[in-house]
Amino acid sequence: MMRAMSLMESPDGVLSIRSRRCTMTSSTASPFSLFAPPYQELMAIDTDEDFPDDPKTRGGAALVWILEKGHDERHLERIAGRPGGIPLLVMLPKSGTVSRVRSRVLKVLEDARPQAVLPFHPRPEVGELRLLLRAEPEDLAGEVLDYLWWRGLRLRQENRQILRRTVELSAELRTLSALSRGLYISRRALGRRFRRSGIPVPSHWLQFCRLLRACIRLQNRHDSLCRVASSLGYPDGFTLSNQMQRLIGIRPSAVRKRLGWEWVLEAWLYQEWLEGGLDIWLRGFPERHDPPDLDSPARAKTKPQPPEAVRERTGSKHPRVRKRAM
Repeated sequence: MMRAMSLMESPDGVLSIRSRRCTMTSSTASPFSLFAPPYQELMAIDTDEDFPDDPKTRGGAALVWILEKGHDERHLERIAGRPGGIPLLVMLPKSGTVSRVRSRVLKVLEDARPQAVLPFHPRPEVGELRLLLRAEPEDLAGEVLDYLWWRGLRLRQENRQILRRTVELSAELRTLSALSRGLYISRRALGRRFRRSGIPVPSHWLQFCRLLRACIRLQNRHDSLCRVASSLGYPDGFTLSNQMQRLIGIRPSAVRKRLGWEWVLEAWLYQEWLEGGLDIWLRGFPERHDPPDLDSPARAKTKPQPPEAVRERTGSKHPRVRKRAM
């Protein structure tokens, strides 16, 4: 007998773990476990277990794949279809059996962007896993760009460079005017570049990156909220908290309890998609519909269309209802 789990969404919008007793033979046992708040133990999950749709609900959870327990086609499909915002921790099989791992498994691993690949251990140490999840990225800008690429956000090289500099400059800059000077691009030209790429406007990127840095500091330091806010140029902790709630939909208290930064980025992208700030559909996001035709009694559902198709049909560069500020 072993303990397994089901994933549920609690009334307060937090990932809830429902334990159950089950019987699994060696042929049916899942190689996957979930490492979720409060990060006290690994909980086995079924291979086909569904995750909640909202990234904020599953925020802070990591998927652990123990290769020793299985790596067949079903398991590879599970890894390839992993939702955004859930880091992947992979544990290799015993040294004598590593050579049996198929090349296809290694290719899937390469494409899945695991946060860590660990040597085999009969009992994974949860303390070490916590340290891996909360670790500060050495190159935050590079990690953000890698994550966006993995999620399917394909940008032209020059726009990738601008986005990288935006993330880097967010450590010291606070305003869009300062950012445009740091990039040697006018505010208007910078806004046009981002809109044509279908990504959120520059001011949102700058403010989000500052909040992302705040989230990483809240998880790795014992500083008060006011101290973290002051170190990043916010007047006080109240302003930082309100900005985080407005832009991402979470509060600093939730960030301290949930480790990792990928789920924060995913929650922001999800919010921007729902509000029309992101025009590129990412796997796992719900369909977004065009503004309803008030003259038509039937409001048919439509699939998201690329910005170019919308501009051809509407003759406008801004087909969304919400006006996007620079």
